[in-house]
Amino acid sequence: MAKLVILTQGMTGRTLDLKVDKTTIGRVEDNMFQIAEPSVSSHHCEVLLRGSEVVIKDLNSTNGTFIDDEKITESVLKPGHTLRLGQIELRLEDGTAAAASAPATAAPAKKPESATRGTRGVSLTELETGARPPGFDTAAVFTKKRNKVGTYFWIGAVVIGLLIIGLLIYALSLAK
Repeated sequence: MAKLVILTQGMTGRTLDLKVDKTTIGRVEDNMFQIAEPSVSSHHCEVLLRGSEVVIKDLNSTNGTFIDDEKITESVLKPGHTLRLGQIELRLEDGTAAAASAPATAAPAKKPESATRGTRGVSLTELETGARPPGFDTAAVFTKKRNKVGTYFWIGAVVIGLLIIGLLIYALSLAK
C-alpha cells in the first residue's frame, strides 16, 4: 500500500496510508490529513487514487504545491518523489518495495544518505552558517490571503452608522 511520509524535521515519520480514492490535506481539522503548520493552506491539496497512479491536485493554496521542486496544479506523484506543501516535505513510499527487499528475520539495512534526505541531523557548522536543505528558499515571502468579507462588513458598518447619526440629527432638528 502506498503512503505519504513527512520528511520535515519536527514532524518526521508522520504518515498517511493512501486507502481511499480522495484524501484532503491541509492545516485545519476537517481535512483527512491535518498538517498544523502556517505555510500549509487550510485546504492545501487533494490526493486522488486513479488506478495505480497517485495524483496530487492543488486546491488554490497560497504557497503552492510542488513535486520535486516543480510547481504543479495537478500531477502524478511517483514513489520516491518529494511532495512539498508550503515548507513541509513529504515522500511517496510504496510499501511493497520495502517489504519485498528486506528478509523477515534480518535487521533492517541502513538507508543510503540520499534515501533519508530531510531526516538527517544538522551539524553545528550548518546551524552557525544558516545552511538550509535544497528546495527551501528563505527569501520567499509567504503571503496571507485577504479577508474580503471582513472588509465589506466594516464598510457596511460605517455606512449604517453614518445613516443612524444622520437620522438622529434630522430627528433632533424637527423637535426644535
